[in-house]
Amino acid sequence: MGLFRLRKNKKFSYTPRHYKGEANPYEIKHRFDEFRTTVGSNSGLKNKFSKAIDDYKHNPDKSANRRVLIIVGVLILIFLFIIDFDLSIFFAGR
Repeated sequence: MGLFRLRKNKKFSYTPRHYKGEANPYEIKHRFDEFRTTVGSNSGLKNKFSKAIDDYKHNPDKSANRRVLIIVGVLILIFLFIIDFDLSIFFAGR
């Protein structure tokens, strides 16, 4: 009986009319994937973190690294302000 079997999808061998390339035209790929080292196999959190640190260290654009450090510093200061952290412990007592 056909009530309990699932229907199979139809398969077509469609090739686009004006496509003249070798690769699959329907493959969705990010444009910067070949330049990144962090994209690829999902091999765990520790390995992803170490790849991201290596990518950050070997970045040829040093101004981007400085910008990231400034943003992280400002966010840390905002967080410390929100939790009402006393910054006077870092300065010499008068």
